[in-house]
Parts: sequence; structure tokens; C-alpha cells
Amino acid sequence: MDSRGGQRRNPYELTEESPVYVISVAAQLSGLHPQTLRQYDRLGLVSPDRTAGRGRRYSARDIELLRTVQQLSQDEGINLAGIKRIIELENQVAALQQRVAELQGALEGAASAMQQREAAVHASYRRDLVPYQDVQQTSALVVWRPKRSE
Repeated sequence: MDSRGGQRRNPYELTEESPVYVISVAAQLSGLHPQTLRQYDRLGLVSPDRTAGRGRRYSARDIELLRTVQQLSQDEGINLAGIKRIIELENQVAALQQRVAELQGALEGAASAMQQREAAVHASYRRDLVPYQDVQQTSALVVWRPKRSE
């Protein structure tokens, strides 16, 4: 697992979450000043991974998040506290969607196991027993009259 909770299969495989960009490159790619990136890090808006020497390393996902923060701030006029809350809520929604997918998978597995057990029970029924069928209801009326003693 990496520091963000994702699993990596190959430590040398680069993904969108691989922290590879130093702050100057991240600033160029996002169109922001390096000091702005440091400020966003201090505020907890975009928190890049750190090297052993405490240097920041940004991933492609971090760069995209920096662009989103800039767009929300400049184009939408949302303050940084609001942007932080939006990011938190988006992360929460993503986590909940992942949990729903996990639960759906577990539910499908349980339903499949139940169907297999049900089929096994049905297969174990004795063949000499005849299933009872409900008699269809009709509109006929049956009247019972006791015999009179004479």
C-alpha cells in the first residue's frame, strides 16, 4: 500500500498517483507559482508526498487537483475554505462509492451462495414425495346440511 491507501503492484510502475514531480515542475504544469503550491500544502488543499529529505513530490493526480483548485478559486470565486470542503466532500463521495461497490460485490456473492445452497436442498428432496398444489378458488358454493334423524 502507498501513503494514500492505494495498492501498487510494481514499485517501478508509474501511475497517476506516483509522486514524481518536484515543486518547480508541478508549478509549471499547473500554471501556479511554487509559493502558491506551498500555501495550498500548508492549508491542506493539496498534500503531496514527501521524500526522505522532506521535499515535496507531486503526482499527476495532484497536478489535476491544483488545476481544479485554481479553476474553482479564479473562475467560480470560491474561497479556499470552501474549496477545501468541496475536496473533502468529493473524497468522501468517492470513498462511499467504493464502499457501495464492495458491498454490492459481497451481496452478489452471498446471493450466489444462497442460490447454490437452495439448489442443493432442492436436489436432496425425496423423489417419492409429491408437492402439494393449492386448489384454485372458484365461485362455487358448497352447502352442507346434516341429515335429520327420524
